[in-house]
Amino acid sequence: MHILVTGGAGFIGSALIRHLIDHTEHQVLNLDKLTYAGNLTSLVSIAEHPRYRIVHGDIADSALVSDLLRTFKPDAVMHLAAESHVDRSIDGPAEFIQTNIVGTYALLEAVRSYWQTLTPEGRTAFRFHHISTDEVYGDLHGSDDFFTETTPYAPSSPYSASKAASDHLVRAWQRTYGLPVVITNCSNNYGPFHFPEKLIPLMILNALAGKPLPVYGNGQQIRDWLYVEDHARALVEVVTHGKVGETYNIGGHNEQTNLHVVQSLCDLLEELAPEKPAGVANYRDLITFVTDRPGHDVRYAIDASKLQRELGWVPQETFATGLRKTVQWYLANLDWCRQVQDGSYQGQRLGASAGAQA
Repeated sequence: MHILVTGGAGFIGSALIRHLIDHTEHQVLNLDKLTYAGNLTSLVSIAEHPRYRIVHGDIADSALVSDLLRTFKPDAVMHLAAESHVDRSIDGPAEFIQTNIVGTYALLEAVRSYWQTLTPEGRTAFRFHHISTDEVYGDLHGSDDFFTETTPYAPSSPYSASKAASDHLVRAWQRTYGLPVVITNCSNNYGPFHFPEKLIPLMILNALAGKPLPVYGNGQQIRDWLYVEDHARALVEVVTHGKVGETYNIGGHNEQTNLHVVQSLCDLLEELAPEKPAGVANYRDLITFVTDRPGHDVRYAIDASKLQRELGWVPQETFATGLRKTVQWYLANLDWCRQVQDGSYQGQRLGASAGAQA
């Protein structure tokens, strides 16, 4: 297959592309705007592979997208390009509306025009795979409830509201125009190459620097944690074998409170990085409770039984094994982290992307 991936320099997108190049024979074209969250160093291992190419561009640039569709002739589009950080959406929602809603609309229209030029067989085989989040469902207050593919939407933040809107657009383009779509909604991802403002890498790097480990509220918010490489495997299963018009929830079967996640990270660091910063007797001593953020959802939990039943996917990593691998990766790649923290990765990114457009 020829697969166009949007947002492929981001955390999940880069994991997906590494998986596609390393474990399949598919051709991959990566379209990425290369905002702060796009990092080409996450793709160094496959950057020169003959089945991979990247173009620096915006999904809202209809002329560019149409040209790429015409020349690359994808059999599938996997749409991951999105603004995705909840705190940033609270501080500045406009970018989330522009990218997640307007950008998705522009992409859908360009793809629809391309899809209509295909042969009848090509139109039937084509897939538009929209990658979304479990945050569109709002939150769960009981301990026994789970998000299913039919859970009503109740987004709480500007980020989740914008993703919910994009989900609705994708479904409408399937219902109205017949565009063959599949949608996936995933739980919290973690693993290598995660941007350091996110919970797990932030706590690792703060702990190593002897800085406070800020935990919102009482830390009892529950998330279902999904190792990013498990997620990448699931996405490939859905785009190649998922049924048109269907939604598939992807979860790690790993419900943990935020506080337990931070405590587990501290315990792993005690073992793997025992030489602590000056003045730190125990990493757990750095845990600091801070004012909760507005509209903070209490509990997310995914029922991924449909994905297992219909496509045979189950996560390979438990929370314990995945978290250990993640901590080990960050300890071994502190130079990557420093480049992100000091912004120097952006200079490398612009230099690489300028050549990638040629």
